[in-house]
Amino acid sequence: MSNSNTASPIPLSAARAVVLHAQQLDAPLVDGAPDADAIYDAVERVGWVQLDTLQMVRRSQYVALWSRLGAYDTAEFDRLIFGDGTLNPDTDDGDDNGNARRLFEYWMHAACVIPLTLYRFAIPTMRRHANPQGKRRREWLQDPANIETLDGVMQHVREHGLARSADFERTDGRRGTWWDWKPAKVALEHLYNTGELTIANRVNFQRIYGITETVLPHWVDTTPPSEEEAYLTLLDKSARALGVCSLMQIPDYFHMKRTPAKPLVQRMLDEGTLVGVDVHMPDGTVAAQVVHRANLPLLARAADGEISPQRTTFLSPFDSLFWAKGRDVQFWGFRQILEAYKPAPIREWGYFCLPILRNGELIGRFDPKLERKDATLRLKHIYLEPGVKPDDAIVADIAAAMHSFLSFHAATDIVIEQSTPRGLRRKLLAALR
Repeated sequence: MSNSNTASPIPLSAARAVVLHAQQLDAPLVDGAPDADAIYDAVERVGWVQLDTLQMVRRSQYVALWSRLGAYDTAEFDRLIFGDGTLNPDTDDGDDNGNARRLFEYWMHAACVIPLTLYRFAIPTMRRHANPQGKRRREWLQDPANIETLDGVMQHVREHGLARSADFERTDGRRGTWWDWKPAKVALEHLYNTGELTIANRVNFQRIYGITETVLPHWVDTTPPSEEEAYLTLLDKSARALGVCSLMQIPDYFHMKRTPAKPLVQRMLDEGTLVGVDVHMPDGTVAAQVVHRANLPLLARAADGEISPQRTTFLSPFDSLFWAKGRDVQFWGFRQILEAYKPAPIREWGYFCLPILRNGELIGRFDPKLERKDATLRLKHIYLEPGVKPDDAIVADIAAAMHSFLSFHAATDIVIEQSTPRGLRRKLLAALR
């Protein structure tokens, strides 16, 4: 990579500061409960927030926003995605009549919550799902039984307005064609992927689908862009949210394949949308990185020491801070890994560990389980990274963040089973009293 625009390498501390500022993970929390605008702004700032079904604590999308906002009303977040869960009224004046949706669910880095201002840039992905290149998917779409299932599911949604996969179960033991719930569920997923259906609501996290044009607010721009325009827009958004990264970490942010991404990010670099910078790394080497030109003033302030991360918080394993592959190790010497899908005997840290971020450093992690009936947060193990000592300042900062985390989960008690180092458990429990 060329086009370095810095006379000398910038300190790693400045690069980290820009990353954390771009991710809204640097400043101390402000007093007061965040309102809907603050919640929306946090999603818009990072671009999109990943969804996940695991719920050892609150689900990932809720934890990701807590990391940036502190305790907030998750119902406000849900209203931004689903409004009141109903469809748009059939009006001729284009009035949304209270449709509060400003976010939607679709594929980006993975299944994500995304601002509706970006809806049109998801349309090329929807078109690829409608016209798949893979032989298996093409054959599935051409199968007469599947065509009948798709038509039947769409007719059902048109007639009933909203539908969920459970609506297609049979209770008489017979298995018909499109009434067989398994094919119908596949059909629902396909129609969602192609954009014909949209997730209008969730009940107990189960998807409820509606015809897209009856769900989206009327103001949403559905003008299809070219595939190149969509890619460039999403790469631009990703580069802004990443702060500082390597050139080919940018497409990681929305799971774009690297072969088509490479000439586009190189063009962004050549045209000056991206600016090359050299960064001092912990191992003493200097690495070529890029920063979006809109973040250059921020980088200058960080290099001058005007921006310094001052937040202690905990991060979801699916947090967007970790979407640039390898940057966790390169910038922080911290290996973020989700071990939920590993057999228990070979897990190094635990099932669902949350990293601990303190003042710009990733200093540890813990493996939690929320025992909802008892309103107890159980930490199976809390770890500090090698070389991090549990001094009074660190323990106090972790305890303050933990108080907020407990409140966010309506937990009134905490149990810590193990800690590394061993003295951390005693000190943290004392600080939490």
